[in-house]
Amino acid sequence: MLKPDASAHYAALERWVDDHFNEQVRMLQELVRLPTDTPPGDNAPHAELTQRLLRQFGMAAELRPVPVELVQAQGMQSISNVIVRRRYAEGGPVIALNAHGDVVPPGEGWTHEPYGGEIEQGKLYGRASAVSKSDFSTYTFAVRALESLGLPLRGGVELHFTYDEEFGGELGPGWILSQGLSKPDLEIAAGFSYQVVNAHNGCLQLEVTVHGVMAHAAIPDSGVDALQAAVGILGALYALNRGYRELRSEVPGIDHPYLNVGLIQGGTNTNVVPGQVVFKLDRRMIPEEDPAQVEDALRECIEREAARHPGIRVEIRRMLLARSLRPLPGNRELVQALQRNAEAVFGEPIEVTGTPLYTDVRLYCERGIPAVIYGAGPRTVRESNAKRADEHIVLDDLRRATKVVARTLLDLLAPAR
Repeated sequence: MLKPDASAHYAALERWVDDHFNEQVRMLQELVRLPTDTPPGDNAPHAELTQRLLRQFGMAAELRPVPVELVQAQGMQSISNVIVRRRYAEGGPVIALNAHGDVVPPGEGWTHEPYGGEIEQGKLYGRASAVSKSDFSTYTFAVRALESLGLPLRGGVELHFTYDEEFGGELGPGWILSQGLSKPDLEIAAGFSYQVVNAHNGCLQLEVTVHGVMAHAAIPDSGVDALQAAVGILGALYALNRGYRELRSEVPGIDHPYLNVGLIQGGTNTNVVPGQVVFKLDRRMIPEEDPAQVEDALRECIEREAARHPGIRVEIRRMLLARSLRPLPGNRELVQALQRNAEAVFGEPIEVTGTPLYTDVRLYCERGIPAVIYGAGPRTVRESNAKRADEHIVLDDLRRATKVVARTLLDLLAPAR
């Protein structure tokens, strides 16, 4: 941590961010204007754009393509992740800063162009303007501000800009880490500005196919109604969901587990007994739960109810297992630095809390890398309209979050004075 002259360095960092903020906003606009809808997930062109923008700032950016067969097996078209490595003197930590560029499609109801990057009343609108292309710019300009001071620094900073968060992250940060392309000591992942997040829920997603026998509706007894069986299975699952409310987490910001069935498909026509129904469920797990036990309980529930319907067969396929994020012992200094600097910049208390979301950051912690979530954004996901129409970032939050991250990097990488 910096000593008596810290205030002068902080002031210089903040002036640099202010002086270059228009440039930062232009970068974010360019990133927003190139769509990265996932699906279909053709995201390599956006990585190439990111590389070009970073090179304009004198940053050597590596493109790391993921093999196309792996990408297509996940239901996407192309992924190239981007890595920037800034190395300083020996003796300090290497800090990775990770944000993702893949996004859900815009959907309906927009009053602004989803990929326009329009600015109105201090807000920049567009899909991924808040989650999380904003933090491509936050982290890039925080590093540039840090290096503008010309101070001796220890350790290093890496930028990890990845493109697989919507499908679980295994081909984003998971690929970078599993391939040995990076092994940082600490990590900060894209988040919002008014809290430092050190824990989050896990997520299990299952695809359930209920097989019956299709038949003409005039002779229904010649078939086996897959939809009727699926209704029974769904009822059993929703009964489990009601019971989850009794299981409370001790992590602030996280309440209880829950289950959501988000997609149902089946049947052939109105006058045909449905021979197959497919539904997909999302089970959020609090940090105290064991994912293996959760999955076993869901499978048992589905199979037990299916057995009550003669002629019915079920297939259960795991689509995603994202483990919960729990604080690692080494994250204390990182959390405290972010909280201290955020309180100084925003002028209000900044809590350390958990979130019911799940993120890529878990992949760093699973490999023993202490990590937290902090970046540019509002107090809640709903305020930003993330994943809804008219997603936006308040530009003043973007500016101040950049200052917080720059100050934190200075605290952790400058030699003690």
